[in-house]
Amino acid sequence: MTYRLSRLMSIASASYGGYALAQPAHLWQALHSDRKDQDGLELLARTYGVRDLAISSLAVFGRSDKTVRAAMILRITMDLGDAAVLGSRTENPDLRRKVLGITLGWAGLNAVALAIDTARSR
Repeated sequence: MTYRLSRLMSIASASYGGYALAQPAHLWQALHSDRKDQDGLELLARTYGVRDLAISSLAVFGRSDKTVRAAMILRITMDLGDAAVLGSRTENPDLRRKVLGITLGWAGLNAVALAIDTARSR
């Protein structure tokens, strides 16, 4: 099996996807949101769960390197999008740093895994 690090990161992302579906309240709780935003953030968490499980499944079970690479690029892009959306909607500077640290950190870890796996496959 090739792209081991990418597949490992995808298993971690799939785990988060399952958690987001099982505990959608985690997002508004982590963001310390107003009560008026809770329903929307739970819906967003469920969306993250479905998205992460779908993309991760492509990376974990994909038979070709192209499939795994494409899934990883999608994953990284989604994390960067999450950083942009959640970072711009978070007014508390400490909380914004936390949100950006998590989202950009996952994007970075996935990018490093993909780069290493790509180099190894050459």
